[in-house]
Amino acid sequence: MIYSKQFIKEATLAAIGIFFVVLAILVFTQGINMLGRAADGRVAIDAVATLIGFWTLGMTPLLLVLTAYISTITVLARYWRGSEMAVWLASGLGLWRWVRPVMAFALPLAVLVAVMQTTVMPWAEYRSREFAEILKQKQNLSLVEAGTFREIGGSGGRVYFVETFDTENGVMKNLFVRETDEQGRDSVVFAKEGHFDLSGNLRTLVLTNGYRYSGIAGRGDFDTASFERLNLVINATPKIISPISHQRTVPTMQLIGSSNLKYQAELLWRISLPITVLLLSLLAIPLSYSNPRSGSSYHVLLAVGFFLLYQNGLTMLRDAVGSGKIPFWAGFLPHLFIAACAVVLLRMRAMPARPFWQGIKAALLPK
Repeated sequence: MIYSKQFIKEATLAAIGIFFVVLAILVFTQGINMLGRAADGRVAIDAVATLIGFWTLGMTPLLLVLTAYISTITVLARYWRGSEMAVWLASGLGLWRWVRPVMAFALPLAVLVAVMQTTVMPWAEYRSREFAEILKQKQNLSLVEAGTFREIGGSGGRVYFVETFDTENGVMKNLFVRETDEQGRDSVVFAKEGHFDLSGNLRTLVLTNGYRYSGIAGRGDFDTASFERLNLVINATPKIISPISHQRTVPTMQLIGSSNLKYQAELLWRISLPITVLLLSLLAIPLSYSNPRSGSSYHVLLAVGFFLLYQNGLTMLRDAVGSGKIPFWAGFLPHLFIAACAVVLLRMRAMPARPFWQGIKAALLPK
């Protein structure tokens, strides 16, 4: 049909424009936020672009949902304002005939969202967390400041002090290191020089020409040893995030049939977004109605309200499934609600001459 091809063409062009405009706004906003954090020293400046990339990839599925919704409303609302829909209804054609072209436009986006949710996003989340962990550990090793006590390694109560630090070659002069082992023994190390060694699979603080005192405070039985070179292992190779350590990194096939409540909640979310694309696109058909004579745009408020209600409802029920408050199948109730609203509004908008509440009544109680 000509009208179907024309709608898909216009909706596709609108979707491309909307997607890139909204994406540019979000990336610009997140970029400013990241640069501010980098200026404060909370994020390494060379990691800003990578972090923005991971964040953008994570936002893409939800952005595609919003793109499909807005594009459908935008194109069909233009048909209503141009009286094309009035001619359509006057010719004896119903709004239900728009379901097929709208679904033809929304289905590829739903498939794309499904692929991203089930395969791309777990991988991206894994890499994002892995990169964040490596970045955090590198920052802990590089934040050397002379004349300041700092914790090193993040465990074991290990603290070090550096009198002078040469930033060009990374050599520290006159170091003091204190740590406590599992038996409560204190170990104090004094060294003339030291540097961090990041080679291999270990992160090591290399000390040269110094003394080590070990014992329990108050007993006076400290052991003393001198050394020419001492390697203090800070940690092993950067901690790689295990795929099963967080539900968002778990492959989709491992989520299916799992009794873990968090896994069930994550599976619900991955399934829900592709369904959301289709149902919101269907709902956009009646919500796009506008009366060119009245000049009111209340349909825009309705569209925003339905979107917020739908997404917040899905998020709340997902969290409820994850905490065990409701069963897994109850998480699909927002989909049923939106589908019912779409059917009722489609029947009501097929009678545009009737007042709103009379149309709703006629759609709910057909003769």
